[in-house]
Amino acid sequence: MATNPPSGDGRRNGAVRDRSQTKTPSGHFVKRDSKTGKFMDVKTSSKTPFKGVRKEK
Repeated sequence: MATNPPSGDGRRNGAVRDRSQTKTPSGHFVKRDSKTGKFMDVKTSSKTPFKGVRKEK
């Protein structure tokens, strides 16, 4: 998991491991578990990508 010192400052150092994201045809981003390939979450609040999650090509 990504480290976050000092605690409480609201920042993450490094990327979230074992996850990736891709864009759906509707323009929303969906998060995927790299180990199983299952979709985990869709970001519907805005059409910006998830923070700290690598993008698939």
